Parts: sequence; C-alpha cells; structure tokens
Amino acid sequence: MTAGRPAQITGADVDRARRRITGLVDPSPVVRSPELSRRLGGEVWLKLENLQPPGSFKVRGAASKMLALSEKQRTRGVITSSGGNHGAAVGYVARLLRIPAVICVPETVDPVKLRAITESGAEAIVRGATFDEAAEVSRDLEQERGLCYVHAFDDPDVIAGQGTIGLELLEQIPGLAAVAAAVSGGGLIGGLGIALKGQRPSIRVIGVSAENAATMVASLRAGHPVDLPHQDTLAEVLAGGIGLRNHWSFEAVRQFVDDHVLVSEDEISRAMRFALRTHHVLAEGGGSVPMAAALAGKLQPPAGSAGPLAIVVSGGNVDPAAVVG
Repeated sequence: MTAGRPAQITGADVDRARRRITGLVDPSPVVRSPELSRRLGGEVWLKLENLQPPGSFKVRGAASKMLALSEKQRTRGVITSSGGNHGAAVGYVARLLRIPAVICVPETVDPVKLRAITESGAEAIVRGATFDEAAEVSRDLEQERGLCYVHAFDDPDVIAGQGTIGLELLEQIPGLAAVAAAVSGGGLIGGLGIALKGQRPSIRVIGVSAENAATMVASLRAGHPVDLPHQDTLAEVLAGGIGLRNHWSFEAVRQFVDDHVLVSEDEISRAMRFALRTHHVLAEGGGSVPMAAALAGKLQPPAGSAGPLAIVVSGGNVDPAAVVG
C-alpha cells in the first residue's frame, strides 16, 4: 500500500453510512465457489451485489448520499451522469424517497441499464458519445436547474456507502484474507479499502480493471489523475475518466488498495459465461472483471492458512443473450 496524505474518509464514515442506509438497502449474500476454490487452492467466495434491486452495488452509494441531503435539496431534486448502473441506482432510490431525478447517460449505454433508469421514473437524457461527454451535459443541467449532484464515485458519502460491502464481508466470511473488486472511478474499491483496512489492516485489497478501461491504474502510475482515450469494452460501466480534479476516490484508492490487476476482453467474456454456467449468476462485464482475473490465474491464491478470498460481483445489468451468445 502506497503511503499518501492522511485519510479523508474514515471507517467511522462507513459506519455512519451503514446506519443511514439500513432499511433501504439489504445486505447481499455470499456463496462459495467450489471451482474457483479448486483453481486457486483456497476458499473463494462470491459477494453477489448483482442481486441488489437496481442490479448493482451502486444502490449503496446512491442511498448514502441521497439520505444525507437536506429537505430543501431533496425538494429541488438530484442529477447525475452514469454509464448506466449508477443512474439506475439513483433512479431507484429517488423513487423510494420521492425525489425528482435526472440521469444523463452516453449514447453507448446498455439498453438494459437505460430501461432500468426509465422504469424508475427518472428523467433520462441520452447525450454524448462517451461517459465523460454525458458528464459534461449533467454539469450544465445541474447549474441550469439548480439540482443537487450525486456523483458516481468522487463523493465522500458515496464512497462510504460502497464501503458498507466491506463491513458485511467481515461478518459473513470468518478469517477473510483478501477481497477483489472492479475498479472504475474508485468509489467501490476505495470504499472497500477504507472499511476493511480500518478494522483489519492485514486484509489484501485487490483492484481489477479492464485493459480497455484502466484510467485509475494509469493515474496511480502517474501519481495524479490522468485521462486516457476511450476504448470499447465489455466492461462499459468501467469506462471513462476519474476526473482531473478528483478530490476523494483517487486518494482512497492510493492509500487503501494493495494490488492492481488488468484483464483482457476475452478474459472478461469467459468470466461472464463462467458465472452464468457454473453459478447461475448473471454478471455484466464490469461486474465480472475480478472473476476474470481469478480464472486467468492473475489473482494469487490465499496463502496457506491466510484465509479466504472474496470476489465482489458488482453488477448484473446485462441481457442474458449477450452472455451466452
């Protein structure tokens, strides 16, 4: 783990987020993977965040942020930009809390994710060739309409909300030794790192990125946020930048994530099929990258008696036909 500036978000923030979202977001289950356990030579468990009602872990951060808003902010409404899952989560939470919501998505958005957004009752605006262009649209509308912005990853309440997954894993898997999860803007893996390291510093936190969506990895190597050209990927929800003025998630990842792994498009495709055929779990590309790393032999097995590895299956908003086709 690379030393950095003092932590800006703490385990206490994650604890508060958990209390805030209890009653709106339920814990997700874990299941043992006998096949991955055999391949890696140690216990491997899958944390099924794809079973959350909006189809991904993003409901945690969205709920944490929106429940922290003032009554005045809720009345005005919220806006966000999203590759799809965050938008679906914001729409879902907004409907439960009766908050007006506007979701900006790029033209490349998966139809399954766009349908989840529109069915929530949120206003969906499809504009921009990439996530970053959709984000620019959302910032303009934020100012024009006076809405409250719910950032997909670079927000302390959102990051703390995602960290609640780590608190559940500590309770669900005795002796937990390592956790692997997808990396995009860093809200998920950063929140996990804060929660896990705050209670058990020895736990290894492993971030997995698609080779075609590796902006966070490039930023860490550079020592500051950078932009990369957009590339198509099965893990489309992981594409996009982390923001050159990133305030929260980059630092959380830099401080609390131990290792980073990259996976190819073929490896992601194999992992999606593996999840469906072996575990009857529908996992989208972005939710499959840590399984892809395990199947490709890129995750070191938990050593000896070190304890189990948990893999976060972070999303399942994908057409099943696209997985088996």
